[in-house]
Amino acid sequence: MADSSRIIIIKCDKCKSKIFKYEKVGRGHILRCYKKNILEDHAVYENKKVLCSCGNKIGVDKGKFIMMNVVHNV
Repeated sequence: MADSSRIIIIKCDKCKSKIFKYEKVGRGHILRCYKKNILEDHAVYENKKVLCSCGNKIGVDKGKFIMMNVVHNV
């Protein structure tokens, strides 16, 4: 059975601003966002850092993808 894709909105954890509109393929957590799957990009880029407009760090630009800052609430 093939995994289906879905469109999700990734928001800042701090201010709830929209960061990405992203086409998610497959199951599981979003650990990295592949640039080819980003449909809308509202992030701020400073060198390799990917930030929200409020200054909150979202991830690190690794070339083909953005390695996301992931916080697991246990």
